[in-house]
Amino acid sequence: MQPQTKETLSAAGININDGLERFMGNEALLTRFLKRFLEDSNYRTLLHAVSAGDQKQAMAASHTLKGICGNLSMTALFDLLTQQVQLLRAGDWASACSLMPQISASYQMAVEAIKNI
Repeated sequence: MQPQTKETLSAAGININDGLERFMGNEALLTRFLKRFLEDSNYRTLLHAVSAGDQKQAMAASHTLKGICGNLSMTALFDLLTQQVQLLRAGDWASACSLMPQISASYQMAVEAIKNI
């Protein structure tokens, strides 16, 4: 992986060194799974659930997306989703929803960085 690519991904909240460790140093495999992230529908599901007030669906989508981000070492987004899941579990819908602008910004940064690899 080129140093510029690593910098771009790191700036988007993706811990490349951790990701490579998870993927046993296989850059091609990590890249393939990062690109697969672009096809995942959980972010769109989360947006829809929040706008519809569907707490159960929001919890499922946020929790699943959190797991995917954790596995891909997308630490910035993972941390935000971890907070959201905790708030949803605690029944604090308003606070969980208030994280959506930050989650959306982090998600968009990650997506743009991944598109450029």
